[in-house]
Formats: sequence, structure tokens, C-alpha cells
Amino acid sequence: MTATTETATTYSPAADVLGTVLAPGVKPPRPSAWSASVTFGWRAILKIKHVPEQLFDVTAFPLMMTLMFTYLFGGALAGSPTDYLQFLLPGIMVSSVVMITMYTGVEVNKDIEKGVFDRFRTLPIWRPSTMVGYLLGDVLRYTLASTVILAVGLALGFRPQGGVTGVLAGIVLLLGFSFAFSWVWTMFGLLMRSEKSVMGVSMLVLFPLTFLSNVYVDPATMPGWLQIFVNVNPITRLVAAVRSLMAGTPDVGELTWVLIASVLLIAIFGTLTMRLYNRK
Repeated sequence: MTATTETATTYSPAADVLGTVLAPGVKPPRPSAWSASVTFGWRAILKIKHVPEQLFDVTAFPLMMTLMFTYLFGGALAGSPTDYLQFLLPGIMVSSVVMITMYTGVEVNKDIEKGVFDRFRTLPIWRPSTMVGYLLGDVLRYTLASTVILAVGLALGFRPQGGVTGVLAGIVLLLGFSFAFSWVWTMFGLLMRSEKSVMGVSMLVLFPLTFLSNVYVDPATMPGWLQIFVNVNPITRLVAAVRSLMAGTPDVGELTWVLIASVLLIAIFGTLTMRLYNRK
């Protein structure tokens, strides 16, 4: 009996100790929308750090595309690879970066399958910050892809008439549109049941958009029925805007179209993404 009493006394915390531990203190402040988004963006970057093979699609793939199309079509379409490169490089930069936007949806779908999103939904944070974080992390991927293509192009003889300012403006415009376009794939990442489904749907959309455009040839050389699609293709408008900036002759009409389209993509698909996220 004594042993029992001593044991109970030994393991029973004093009332004042319990009061100190359980006393309500000052709660940590709720993180701001920007702080939460940056934190999730840093998470996406750390995933790249620990799995550097993820950078294959933003380094080796753009390098291969630039070299292949420059020397495969340059002589036939422009008389020499160097002359063709002046036309091709802005377009190949756009197509390469836009193609890798689909990985945003793939990563979202992976986290859903692993149950990570269930944890995110319980956190007292701005709800869209998880999605914005994915996109902020992917902006780094887009920047790396653009840098690789530009470096290869300069080594091969690409000489933009717009100078450094025109090139930087073109890349910034491309990054802004890609950020907006990625919201389409976050929506599909929430809709589809597997990452393979997300990739399949995205490739079904991206291949016609990137190849049936003005990336590789002038639309004026195409059949009339094909020009109808090419001229309304959003990738065509984006390529035209980026080319005009790098050439030092900004096309105000195309630039305005791209900026308005970017805002609409975020407004429409961002809203749809968050509705799906809240119901998931």
C-alpha cells in the first residue's frame, strides 16, 4: 500500500506545474499570405535540391531541342543554322518553358496521393498558399530553362537586337505567362486520379499548342486552314511578343494580349483550382 502511494506521488505532477504548462500564453501570429506562399515555394526548391534529377527537363531537354532544331532545319529553312537561330531561339525558349509547366500539376497530384495535402489543409494558413508555393518553386525551373537556352543560343551565334534589356524583358514576360498557365495544370492535378493521367492530358494539350504555332516557321507559309488555328493559338501570340522584345521592336498589341491572357488564366483557373482544393 505504501509502495502504491509513493509511486502515485512520484508520478503526479504538482498543481502549480500543470498550471504553468497548460496556462494559455501568447499565440504565435498567423503567417501572412506572402510568408506562407514563400515557405511552400522553398519546400518545392528543397525537393529539387534533394532530387536534382528533376532538373533534367530544364537543362538537357532545352539544350537538345535547341541544337536539334537549329541544325536540322536551319539550312533548309533559312539558308544557314545561324540565320535560322535568330528566328528560332525565342520560339524554342517559349515552347520549352511552356512544356515543363505541366510538372506543376504532376507534383500536386503526387502530394495528394501521398496524403501530404491532408496535412496542409489542417494548417492555419492562407489556403491558396500551398498552390502558389508550387508555382513559385517552378518559376526557378522556368528561369533555369530560359538561361540554358539563352546561353546555348549565344554560343551558337544568336545576337538579339534588343540587347540585354530586350532579352530580360522577354524572359520576364515568358515567366509571367508560364506562372499563369501553370494554374491550368494545378486544376488538372486536383482532378485527375494519377500523375500519369495528368501528364497524358497535358501532353495532349501542349503538343498541338507548341508545334502548331509560329515557333519553327512563319505561319504565312502554312495552308490557309491551318493559319486560322495558328493565328489564334496563345503560344503564337506569346512567341510573337517575346520575339518583338528580343528584336528591340516591342509589339504593343501582342504584349497587351499576353498580359490580359495571363490575368484571365489566373482569375479563371486559380478560382477553379481553389474550389476543387476546398472540396477535395
